[in-house]
Amino acid sequence: MYTEIARNKRNSYVLIFFFLLLIIGFCWVFSLAFNNQLILYLGVGFSLIYAGISYFTSSSMVLAISRARPIEKKDNLVLYRTVENLAITAGLPTPKIYIIQDTAPNAFATGRDPQHAVVCVTSGLLEMMTKPELEGVLAHELSHVGNYDIRFMTLVVVMVGVIVLLSDWFIRISFFSDDSDSGGGNLQTIMMVVGLVLAILAPFIGLLMQLAFGRKREYLADSSAVLLTRYPEGLASALEKIDSDTKPLREANRATANLYIISPLRANIKGGSKSRFASLFSTHPPTAERIKRLRKMETHA
Repeated sequence: MYTEIARNKRNSYVLIFFFLLLIIGFCWVFSLAFNNQLILYLGVGFSLIYAGISYFTSSSMVLAISRARPIEKKDNLVLYRTVENLAITAGLPTPKIYIIQDTAPNAFATGRDPQHAVVCVTSGLLEMMTKPELEGVLAHELSHVGNYDIRFMTLVVVMVGVIVLLSDWFIRISFFSDDSDSGGGNLQTIMMVVGLVLAILAPFIGLLMQLAFGRKREYLADSSAVLLTRYPEGLASALEKIDSDTKPLREANRATANLYIISPLRANIKGGSKSRFASLFSTHPPTAERIKRLRKMETHA
């Protein structure tokens, strides 16, 4: 499992590098299509500023969107102590703890690093889970923190957002621009066509990369959670309960769905019953497969 953690961290850097190249390449094609080098510098500059602001404010935005409220030790001693003990075991600072008042059971972690991490659970999760199951869920979320998944997922989400914005910008300008007297000849025409194709495909490619990235991270966090609790059945049982619950999470949306331990959007794959094609567009791996892997694990004290 330690080898898997190291490999996934390396793959994360590769994915981030790919996104950066995609953004720079997109802006370069954009500048050639309009025969204006300034567009390249403005596009890359805007992307970096937007990414920087989003990176530092993303957790606050996620919590606001989710209508989560912070709690202190006196508000829920059992939850606070469970998070605190698991954080000590994992060698992590105790993250801030938030609760969403919703009967649907679920949880997520966010933040840019372990020092600024947040663990958020729904009130429905606290009511439904036994102590070992709650420990399994919280260990999973703390594993996202310890594996720096929260940082990389934040960066990926931000970069996908940049690609979508640049694509929309390019398409709008292309439709409203008058290139009859802009010059540039055949090269500019070719690059305009290439740019439009990229503008249409780039968000789709970015989304697929984001989904694949998230699925790998869920498997890794499941494995890491077992290292913390030494009890895979706790998390496996919790996943079964969450997956079988039919109550919709009221504050769920596509912007935050990939953060949760199981996607709160009912359109996503559940229990592995959907087709393989449908699973390509799921923010999470099939829950049945995750449970199967957990129950095959052997731990050693």
